[in-house]
Amino acid sequence: MTEMKFIADVMLGRLAKWLRILGYDTAYRRNIRDAELIRLSLAESRMILTRDTRLIKKRGLKNYLFIIDDQFVAQLKQMVSALHMSYPKNTFSRCILCNEPLLSFSKDAACNIVPEYVCKTEDIFGRCPKCNRIYWKGTHYKEMERILRELFG
Repeated sequence: MTEMKFIADVMLGRLAKWLRILGYDTAYRRNIRDAELIRLSLAESRMILTRDTRLIKKRGLKNYLFIIDDQFVAQLKQMVSALHMSYPKNTFSRCILCNEPLLSFSKDAACNIVPEYVCKTEDIFGRCPKCNRIYWKGTHYKEMERILRELFG
């Protein structure tokens, strides 16, 4: 089975971020026009995620999911149910800003960049090859895991 890939419309930035946290390849641009959204969806085999009722009325639009709620946890629950998604194996593997897969980053290299406390308390780091953002399982990680457990049971 091929990995699901998504493209989110301008109203779904937070959902796009959370899909990236789940490890899904999720394209998102703040100011993308409908025609470009559809073009990229077709060119890159991505399912369109939208809250735009005008967009879903476009002729020939097939690969989309209309997102009902405006709260991101409810949006994720809708997706998990509608697309029969199971707990992903590659959570926390993508940059939440760029969507790029993260690369392993050595603790020695990370300790030159991250706060001293983080260097002392964390051993595993990831780095985005596009924006160079550094990731680690900080204090917010437990809350994110709680949300994921709630989503997938």
